[in-house]
Amino acid sequence: MISASMIVAILAMTAIVGLRYLAVSGAFAWLTRLRRPALYSGLDAQIRREIGWSLLSAFIYGAPAGLAAWGWQAHGWTRIYSDVDAWPLWWLPVSVLVYLLLHDTWFYWTHRWMHRPRLFRIAHAVHHASRPPTAWAAMSFHPLEAVTGAIVIPLLVFAIPIHFGALLVVLGVMTFMGVANHVGWEIFPGWVINGAAGRWLITASHHHRHHEQYGCNYGLYFRTWDRLCGTDRGIGSFDAPGRGDGRRRDAGSGIGSGAGRDLAGNEEHERAGAHLPHA
Repeated sequence: MISASMIVAILAMTAIVGLRYLAVSGAFAWLTRLRRPALYSGLDAQIRREIGWSLLSAFIYGAPAGLAAWGWQAHGWTRIYSDVDAWPLWWLPVSVLVYLLLHDTWFYWTHRWMHRPRLFRIAHAVHHASRPPTAWAAMSFHPLEAVTGAIVIPLLVFAIPIHFGALLVVLGVMTFMGVANHVGWEIFPGWVINGAAGRWLITASHHHRHHEQYGCNYGLYFRTWDRLCGTDRGIGSFDAPGRGDGRRRDAGSGIGSGAGRDLAGNEEHERAGAHLPHA
């Protein structure tokens, strides 16, 4: 039965997700303006579209998160705990890693699924219509894709114990990396990107190649699944030829534009169709 407290929890989480998106994406957009003043020039219409889709996604992400929060607070249904002594201390960092690994696994396979030509044209092309992506594109998803991303962490809290503080770390990493990987420049120093950590961690340079070539680099946090499945094509260049052409083609698109989706969908079908998993 739907209760007032459930509705309040959903609305509260929706507001939190939306404000978190505006705050973090806004901070990275401001930093980009300082570090790369002309990077987003001519992209005003695209950015408005990204913000529109992202705020719609905030409600979709907020609904299951609100249900999980309500279930935890009102009924104790989840495995979230607040007493740090309820589980061994070593479980605090391990639980964060477990959640990130499972989230990364879910994201990799649902992301590949979204790159099947029909699903790409229906849903994922909304995200790839950002050409190039900006700090505002992190949650720019079609509702179908937003659902696949919104349910994973709320489902995990019903199955795997996690301290409330550790859960905040997971959500913080998810938010930070989601935005940082779309800003259009590399925030990490070269010694990280080119060192041992860079061979396994996904940063903007790695994810940018996905936006360049489509049929590769599907992971979220780690390059593990890409390496295991042969879809890792290394890091991309932020100065790739043709980037400005993509920007001009999509700069006038609105939130409901079909042109950007068709453009990206056709390009995906041509470039990545041979690399897609088949049912």
